[in-house]
This record gives sequence, structure tokens and C-alpha cells, in this order.
Amino acid sequence: MNFGIVRFPGSNCDDDALHAVTRVLAPLGATGRILWHKDHSLAGIDAVILPGGFSYGDYLRAGAMAAHSPIMAEVRVFAEKGGPVIAICNGFQIACEAGLLEGALTRNESLRFECKDVYLRVEGRPTPFTQAIPAGRILKMSIAHAEGRYIHPNLERLEKEGLVAFRYVTSDGAVTPEANPNGSMAGIAGVLSPRGNVLGLMPHPERACEALLGEGGEDGRMLFESALAFARGTPSRVGS
Repeated sequence: MNFGIVRFPGSNCDDDALHAVTRVLAPLGATGRILWHKDHSLAGIDAVILPGGFSYGDYLRAGAMAAHSPIMAEVRVFAEKGGPVIAICNGFQIACEAGLLEGALTRNESLRFECKDVYLRVEGRPTPFTQAIPAGRILKMSIAHAEGRYIHPNLERLEKEGLVAFRYVTSDGAVTPEANPNGSMAGIAGVLSPRGNVLGLMPHPERACEALLGEGGEDGRMLFESALAFARGTPSRVGS
């Protein structure tokens, strides 16, 4: 499975994503390459990663300018055809600005940049990046953002249609204000597209792919392993 990682001016997690898929997951058949934001082709790409960072310095709104980069026209077509896309942190903001995902990411409730470990609960409809992870599984990952507060004008519909992919929780799975690092509505940490092939989340799975990182250090790896299982057509329970 060949991952294409889009590099925008200001991306700073693209190399982390590349490391995860080309070195950590290489034994499982993963490959990857960087795609420049001015590229016009996704030829040979099986899945797209929109990485974290501060594309275009977060001018106007986070992700607003990157959403109009030439490569995003190709990403839209790719997604419309059912191609798997994972949008992480700034990538999540870009995906919302580009119309690939519903809702918007706004300033953290604290009005501060938040950088810490958080716990997430897997829920919602299966996606290529979560279909092999048991529903309700608690994952530990890190966040690093100032505009991660997710809002949506019709939360009831979002929940009813199973479009909430991840929710901030405590280590034992409770949804509490203290577990919510940015004030997101209903503790939402990630959402998916109606078709289920586009996934956006604020926490960084590419930063949680190796055991040397300690407790939960490989939790993010499950998302990429799930995508590999999806590509093979063998959704083994990688997180069981």
C-alpha cells in the first residue's frame, strides 16, 4: 500500500508520517512518498495523508489557504472515488476547509496552544483506518494545536449517522470536561465523511507508532495497520 503524504508550506509532521509508513510499517508492506502541494497527480497512490503543521502560517484560518492548493483538487477526486484519506491535525482543518469533511475547527476553549497526551475512544461507523480496531477501544495519542475545537451546526445528525469517529475520554473511557482538551462539542476528536473513506482527527497517530515511546506508544500504529488490512481485504482485529 503506497501512502502519499502531502507537503504544504508550513507542514511539520509530514516527515513523521513518512517515517511511520516507510520505516515502522515497511515490514507489513507499507510504502510512501511526499507529494508537493503544487503537484497535479496522485498516480500510484493508494491512500492520502494530509499531515499536521501550520500550512501557510495559519493565515486567514487554519487550513483555509492550503485547501485551495493544486493538489487538493486531485485529493477531492480521489476521495470522491472512494480513496482512503486520513487528515491529521492541520490536515483535519484543511479537509474541513476543502469540504471533504463536515464542521469546522476553531480556537481552543482555553485560547492557548495545547500540547499533551490524550485518550480517545473509537466509535462511529468503520473507516479504512479504524475498521480493524474494536469499537470502544481506548487509544492514547498526543495533541499539539491551538485550533482544535470541533463545532458542527447539526450535532444530532452527525451522531445519528455515525460520523463521529473518535471522542476524548478519560483513561477508563468516561466522557468528561476534564478529558476534553479544547472544548470540542460532545468531546469530538475526529469525524469521518458520509462515505466513510475520509477520516479527520486532531490527535497524532503518526507520533504513536513505536514501543520505545512508552505506554500507548503504538496505539496510533493501529490506524495504519487497519488501512493495510483494509487494502488486503483482510480486516484482522489488529487492536484486539
